Amino acid sequence: MLKVLAISLWLIMHPGHVTMTSIDYVQGTDSLKVFCKMEFDDFLKDLQTIDDDRNLYRLFSKQPFPADLINQYFNSKVFIYVNNKLLIGKLLSANIADTEINLNLIYRSGKKPKSISVRNMILTGWYSDQTNLLIIRINNFENGFKLTPEHNEETLLIK
Repeated sequence: MLKVLAISLWLIMHPGHVTMTSIDYVQGTDSLKVFCKMEFDDFLKDLQTIDDDRNLYRLFSKQPFPADLINQYFNSKVFIYVNNKLLIGKLLSANIADTEINLNLIYRSGKKPKSISVRNMILTGWYSDQTNLLIIRINNFENGFKLTPEHNEETLLIK
């Protein structure tokens, strides 16, 4: 819990380009809940790498948000492997608060994760100082990581 607090405080005080992603295994299920927070303008800028044909500001000014487009974006930028199997996320909710967008997704993972590998490519093509903070919580295991354009992947073995 202390790691989460420290990373959250660092996120608030960090002057550069930062995203925050948490991955939580839902006990007794075969699911991972994934939460991601980033600056909305950065999100739209990065989203244009997969869809530059539409006016994204106008598209996102209406509710509900286009789930298919967010699913396509997130699954092309964040790769989650559990037990060496690539998972596909599905958007549960998205909301804009102040200047940030918060995304909640669900992934079907299998009941006994033994390993998890995460590659986060959000905004890595835009900013050399990009930092993608990652917190993974599975059962009693919790760990936090700082991912960058040069180091964008972490693999963990779960005991």
